[in-house]
Amino acid sequence: MRSAGIKLGDFYSLTLQDLYNWCEQQNLESYRAEQIFNWQKKGISDFDQLSNIDKQTRSLLAADFDPSPLQLREEYSSRLDNTKKFVFSLRDGNIIESVLMEYRFGYSVCISSQAGCRMQCRFCASAGQGFGRDLTVGEMLAQVALINKMCDYGVKRVTVMGIGEPFDNYDNLVEFLKRLRDPTGLHISLRRVTVSTCGLVDKMIKFIDENLPITLSVSLHAPNQVIRKKLIPIAVKYPYRQLIDAGEKYAVSSGRRITYEYALFAGINDQDKHAEQLAAVLRDKLCHVNLIAANEVPGLDFRSASEPRIQSFKKVLEANNINVTLRRELGSDIAAACGQLRRSVENA
Repeated sequence: MRSAGIKLGDFYSLTLQDLYNWCEQQNLESYRAEQIFNWQKKGISDFDQLSNIDKQTRSLLAADFDPSPLQLREEYSSRLDNTKKFVFSLRDGNIIESVLMEYRFGYSVCISSQAGCRMQCRFCASAGQGFGRDLTVGEMLAQVALINKMCDYGVKRVTVMGIGEPFDNYDNLVEFLKRLRDPTGLHISLRRVTVSTCGLVDKMIKFIDENLPITLSVSLHAPNQVIRKKLIPIAVKYPYRQLIDAGEKYAVSSGRRITYEYALFAGINDQDKHAEQLAAVLRDKLCHVNLIAANEVPGLDFRSASEPRIQSFKKVLEANNINVTLRRELGSDIAAACGQLRRSVENA
């Protein structure tokens, strides 16, 4: 028997079937489950916001569930663009960050998949911050739903590129993606979803069989194994050639172009010879290279390549018929850009 005051979980972790079961236990009509579940996509944070649910049922919900697994602690607005960064507390005190970006097509939200990260990429602000835990399905869904409400339900795209390595939280990631596209829920097409990985090859191969049509983005950042090992420690376990082969297998199996993220660091991976090496590796593959003017993180000895160097690198790839773009970075003045998110509010 459950002790008084002990919650069964949080509202955003509940499936429609969970609510059918709960309504049956509470001797409520089954249609109530659908009414209650419909509020998930509306981004509620308090059961009193369920305007079509009677007070007694709202009290029953409040007794059994937390209305939201997230509490907004800080909100930052960029002075350079319309980017917003949200710092959330989890129920156990862990901290995560999410980012809302505005584009011509509407809003895109970048969410975290873990509180902290075990990958320890040398250039990332999350490195050295410690690892808390994996996020639950509900905590990932809540980031999308709550931020969607804040921008008047204008979110059109979702990227799982925030704090954490998504494939290190594999089972919850897959369930999150299935729930995200659910027509009875947020109903966001997976073709508008991007999942980033630093290259967990075994999980990339496993993900092929999930048949989920997301865009897979690989944090490559190097033209060869020697440089990649200096930037991304997981490269020791998953060598460069294995990673490229896994990317090719994913692209061919899914029929979807894979994206390779490449942050340019001065004097490390930004020379024309590096671009030539990268082009040789990726030639004739179903892929796209997304160049990033590396975002500098205080306390880390990595500097962004110069603008002329970035443009020269890009021209070399283009001359080799590699599909390439230069990412438009948003929110850099509020530490909301690539590699800048942390799990500690003191450093936000």
